[in-house]
Amino acid sequence: MPRYRLPLTAALIAMASAAIAQTPPRAPALTPEQEAERIAARNLPNIPGSGPYPAIMEVNPSLPAHVIYRPATLPAAKLGVLVWGNGGCQEDGASARQHLLEIASHGYVVIAPGRIMSGPTATEKLPEPVPGAPRRLDSPTKSADVLAGLDWALKENMRAGSPYKGHIDPKQTAVAGHSCGGLQALEVARDPRIHAVLIHNSGVFADGSNPIAGINVTKALLKDIHTPIIYILGGPGDIAYPNGTDDFARIDHVPAALVNLPVGHGGTFYKPYGGPVAQVSVDWLEWQLRGDKSAGRTFTGPACRLCVAPGWSIERKHMD
Repeated sequence: MPRYRLPLTAALIAMASAAIAQTPPRAPALTPEQEAERIAARNLPNIPGSGPYPAIMEVNPSLPAHVIYRPATLPAAKLGVLVWGNGGCQEDGASARQHLLEIASHGYVVIAPGRIMSGPTATEKLPEPVPGAPRRLDSPTKSADVLAGLDWALKENMRAGSPYKGHIDPKQTAVAGHSCGGLQALEVARDPRIHAVLIHNSGVFADGSNPIAGINVTKALLKDIHTPIIYILGGPGDIAYPNGTDDFARIDHVPAALVNLPVGHGGTFYKPYGGPVAQVSVDWLEWQLRGDKSAGRTFTGPACRLCVAPGWSIERKHMD
C-alpha cells in the first residue's frame, strides 16, 4: 500500500473542513457533491488496516462509554496503547474509525470516548448538522474521558482473567486527538504515563479567546509537555493552522515536529486506511514508542521521507 497517498478530493476536503472545523459558528449547507462524499465516507466498511494484525472495532462491557480498536487476535508481541480525542470532542467514538483501525493493525489498543455513532455498524446515529443553525460550542466529552481509556488499559494489563493481561507495554503509551480532541490530548499529555503525543489539526487558542466550554487549556500548558510531540496540520487552509503553528513556535524543551499536508482541517481520517496522515501517525508511534529507526526516517535527516514527499512540509526541533 502506498505510504503517502495525495491528495484528497476537493469535495471531501471542503466537506470535512465544514463539518468538523475547530471553531465554526454555523453549519453551512453542503453541495450535492459534498453530500455524496459525506455519505460515501459514512458508509465505507470498517477496513481492518494494512498492518500485520487485522484490527476490529468494539465496545467492551467493562468500558461501555468508549470504543476500542485492537488486533482481532492479540499477538504475542506487546501492544502499545493510544488514547484518542474525537474531532469536535463529540461522543462519536467511530468518527475517525478508518484512521484508528489502521493504527490498531500495527499492534496498538486504541481507545476513543463515546459510542459507535457513524459508519455501517453504528448502534445509534449522530445528530445531523442543521444548515445555518448555531453549532454547539461546548465539549460533549471531556479530557478525563480520554484519560479514562488509559486507566482502563493499564488496569486490564494487570487484571487476572483479562484477555489483555500481560499483553500491554506500559511504556508504549501515547495520546492523540483531532481538532477539539487535540486540545483534550494536550491536556492529557501532562500525565507522566504518556510517552508520545500527536496533535491533529489543532492547537491552543490565544489566551482569553477559547470559545469551547469544557476545554480549559492555555498556552502555559505547553510547558508541561514532557514527551516528543508532533503537530499534523492541514496547511494554511486549516482553521487550526494559526493555533498549531504558534504552539510549535513556543515549544522548545522537548523534541517536536510540525508537519503540514494541504488538505484542510478534515485531514485524511475518512479515507481508506486513514489516508497518508495515518501512515505518518504510525511512523511517529513506531519511532517514539518502539525505537524503530526505519520509521524514524520519515522525520529525520536532510532527505527524510516527509522532506521529499510531494505536498508535505516539515519543521523540526531537537530531533537531529
